Amino acid sequence: MTRENDKLTQHDYDGIKEYDNPLPAWWLWAFFLTIIFSFIYYLHYEIAGGPNTDIELRVAMERIDQMRAQHQIQGGELVSEADLMEQFQDGAIAAAGGATYDSKCAACHGPAMEGMIGPNLTDRFWIYGKGTAADIIHIIQKGIPDKGMPPWEGMLKKEELVAVGAYIYSKRGSMENQGKEPQGEEVKEYY
Repeated sequence: MTRENDKLTQHDYDGIKEYDNPLPAWWLWAFFLTIIFSFIYYLHYEIAGGPNTDIELRVAMERIDQMRAQHQIQGGELVSEADLMEQFQDGAIAAAGGATYDSKCAACHGPAMEGMIGPNLTDRFWIYGKGTAADIIHIIQKGIPDKGMPPWEGMLKKEELVAVGAYIYSKRGSMENQGKEPQGEEVKEYY
């Protein structure tokens, strides 16, 4: 079906004639705008260093880590670092945690927390977390299953979790340069 305004080109292929049907103007504008957008996109993200998904993920994970450090969920209650530190300063709580540590944790971390199968808990090096009160409680609660540490939140009461955390916290830095070789990253701000 031919229209009256259709123009034939001078091409002739075995008796087949070709019409000159240009693309619609809206389609051409959309095409050129996508080219311009892709050029600006490339300049922003590849040349000017705009944030990519890796950077956005790292920022989001840092925000999550900060929130975890400020607040730790424990038995359905929200406990802040300051609240935990207040409990950790109580010598009676730490002493009660020593008995639980000896019965549950000493087999892997050693009787003096020097590290055996598990890491040394008295040095400045932490594989998971930064050694804050909230980090210690979180690790005790959730465990590190891929490294063989079971989650204790279902086996220990909330008070026992806090007591063991207080005991571990009270022994930090007590055996510098002794026990198992350092593992993880060195953390200085809490020592």
